[in-house]
Amino acid sequence: MNKEKLGRKIIENLHQAGFEAYFAGGCVRDRERGVAPKDFDITTSATPDQITQLFSKTVPVGAAFGVILVIEDDIPFEVATFRKEGPYQDGRHPEKVSFSTVEEDVQRRDFTVNGLYLDIRNNQVIDLVGGREDLQKKIIRTIGDPEKRFLEDHLRLMRAIRFAVQLGFEIESATFAAIKKHAKKISLISAERVRDEFTKILTSPQPARGIRLLDETGLAKEFFPELSKMKGVEQPMEYHPEGDVFIHTLLLLDGLKNAEIELAMGALLHDVAKPNTFQRAPDRIRFHGHDVLGAQMAREICKRLAFSNEQTELIASLVLEHLRFKDVFNMRLSTLKRFLSLPRFDLHLEQHRLDCLASYGNLDAYQFAKVKYEEFLKEPPPPSKLVTGADLKAFGFVPGPIFTEILRDVEDQILEGAIRDREEALDYVKKKFLIKGRP
Repeated sequence: MNKEKLGRKIIENLHQAGFEAYFAGGCVRDRERGVAPKDFDITTSATPDQITQLFSKTVPVGAAFGVILVIEDDIPFEVATFRKEGPYQDGRHPEKVSFSTVEEDVQRRDFTVNGLYLDIRNNQVIDLVGGREDLQKKIIRTIGDPEKRFLEDHLRLMRAIRFAVQLGFEIESATFAAIKKHAKKISLISAERVRDEFTKILTSPQPARGIRLLDETGLAKEFFPELSKMKGVEQPMEYHPEGDVFIHTLLLLDGLKNAEIELAMGALLHDVAKPNTFQRAPDRIRFHGHDVLGAQMAREICKRLAFSNEQTELIASLVLEHLRFKDVFNMRLSTLKRFLSLPRFDLHLEQHRLDCLASYGNLDAYQFAKVKYEEFLKEPPPPSKLVTGADLKAFGFVPGPIFTEILRDVEDQILEGAIRDREEALDYVKKKFLIKGRP
């Protein structure tokens, strides 16, 4: 049974028990847009206790706020009691809720397009807030007073932009003005919540537009101040005819559509250190070391936004390595293979492609690296650890920099195909690094 049918089964059980129950929110919005819903939230007149008694598998994830997870065929459905919310004290959660009617329930929701209910008995949409009209006009508008909605829950400031770029809608003027007025409030929201919304913006069909909206509303300044520093930072015309660092970054993001967050963040941050390394040299504008400093800044930004360590390291790598593509034609084979061996090199490739298209448009290095990467993937993995530290000690070497030098050299020879087995590796060390059998 598919997810929608399981949700309908829950609603039918609530009806049979004498309660009102409807599909609500995003699933109804998507249905009206002709898009297959991913999640099916349910709202009902049944109280949390009554929901728990009616269904065999439930989880009280937010019983105090009227929310119970009902599990059907191992799939969780959020079932929420019609409720009216009291004052919001922390800018995120109501101080108290009281169970009420569907008419009052819709008034506590965020945006009109999310304030629709579906009655499965007659397949009719219940629209008490003008959500269907705003869907037709492609508008994001708060339900009721926008300032009140944003002061209740500050995360809605980000959610408005997220829905705008996910759905391709415009933000209604009064709603937009209220976001700008209260943008500073986003700093009161936890980093994890901001990261989640930011991630949805960057992985949407319109990530560049999302960044523009975050910048125009002042939200970005509160959690990503590095963004505005890219504005007006000149670049050498022979490499970047498109304009300054900010424009280049947005053009790069314009090439992304529903990308993985690590690629989106790498694209956003690849030139984040250019404002800090700008130098007008005699020959042209330069940004010495912006890759190294950029990787360091990327780690700091990712930490601030509570990305995982694994995500952070991949994003930092995308920033650190992005300049190396210009050297691929002249790399010795071992160096090239190490480059191609970077974790998720496919993301490095795609970021470089977008970087080129957002600037001078030359894809020669991309095409070369892509061909070599495809060839590399077909090769059997090279033998590893043909020579160990124990071997070097047996030869009489003292642990230190010489160990690193020898092991790196042996690895180069393996990658070049000059060494194929342990015997050849040990023989190579003897001939190159030993003089008369001694270090």
